[in-house]
Amino acid sequence: MIPGEVSLGSSRRTPAALVLSDGTQYHGWLLGAEGETVGEVVFNTGMTGYQEILTDPSYAGQIVLFTYPMIGNYGINDDDFESDRIQVSGIIVREACEEPSNWRNRKTIDALLRERGITGIQGIDTRAVTKRIRSAGVTMGMVTTNPEGALERLQSAAGYDDVEYVSRVTTGEAYGWGFSGREALDTPLDGYKARIAVLDCGLKFNILRRFAALGIQSKVYPATASRDEMLSENPHGILLSPGPGDPARLAPVVSTVKDLLGTRPLFGICLGNQMLCQAVGGETFKLKFGHRGSNHPVKDLLDGSVTITSQNHGYAVNPESLTGTGAEVIQINLNDETVEGIRVKDADALSIQYHPEAAPGPWDSRKYFVQFVERMMAVR
Repeated sequence: MIPGEVSLGSSRRTPAALVLSDGTQYHGWLLGAEGETVGEVVFNTGMTGYQEILTDPSYAGQIVLFTYPMIGNYGINDDDFESDRIQVSGIIVREACEEPSNWRNRKTIDALLRERGITGIQGIDTRAVTKRIRSAGVTMGMVTTNPEGALERLQSAAGYDDVEYVSRVTTGEAYGWGFSGREALDTPLDGYKARIAVLDCGLKFNILRRFAALGIQSKVYPATASRDEMLSENPHGILLSPGPGDPARLAPVVSTVKDLLGTRPLFGICLGNQMLCQAVGGETFKLKFGHRGSNHPVKDLLDGSVTITSQNHGYAVNPESLTGTGAEVIQINLNDETVEGIRVKDADALSIQYHPEAAPGPWDSRKYFVQFVERMMAVR
């Protein structure tokens, strides 16, 4: 047996620990690459979609705890990546499946994490950690195979709210996306209904796939792009993407959003909702433990419909701050009545706080992609 490892049945396990900022420790077994990682510890209640969650840029800087007891049972495939790399800082699971079964399976979740150098932990009481976060709020944490002195190392690390993550996850250069996936930026509009310009603050590929399925060509730009760059390919609409971190740290990006208001029909998703709020003079605040999962009920105040949505965010719009801005609240969360959508009617701008591309999650809210396309076509 390798020194430092403990035999557990027929499997070999390397001891690991989850250390929280208040000094609490949970001991389990290494999942993924040996070492240690620091991040804000958050939980996701989804039963499926772990591959999409691992590669979702909105999770940059966070250690994701999966509340479902077994993760990895259908393995890792070649198709469900939402970006070009793993974005989470680490993961926490009760049990990682060692023998996944699915026709698309190519490797285990442990193999993927080892391959990409990501450290995680399994074998701890994830229910207890979740209850602690729900009670005390999200906290910084560390997953490590060297718990000695871990609290001191954790306390010397930068806090999640102190870092601007969008610049870390946005695209390095502009590119196009169409029927066959990524394409050259100068690909002509031939065969498409319309074109959108996407401000990439942490974009998921499935958003682009959904637009392509509706016959829409996308031109994707870095978060540093100016108004003129965003309009350079003469788009018919503007999309503000999801993304990680505190929207209050994105003053330059919000300034660009303000410059874009009224130039084209605009649609914001998740962080895009918060940036639209700030662009009109509103404010955002941090939720105690955020909304992360695939079963959040949202009511549309315009038509009275209720949809079950996929969500991943730790900040929300302050509804009182929108008074006198020209923006109105059009959707609310039925669990806690937080703002789930706003509209700036005079600027033909609308945004939602959740993920209509639903990767993972239910397809109820895909209708908002269709509505945005209809808005674009109406003024084209």
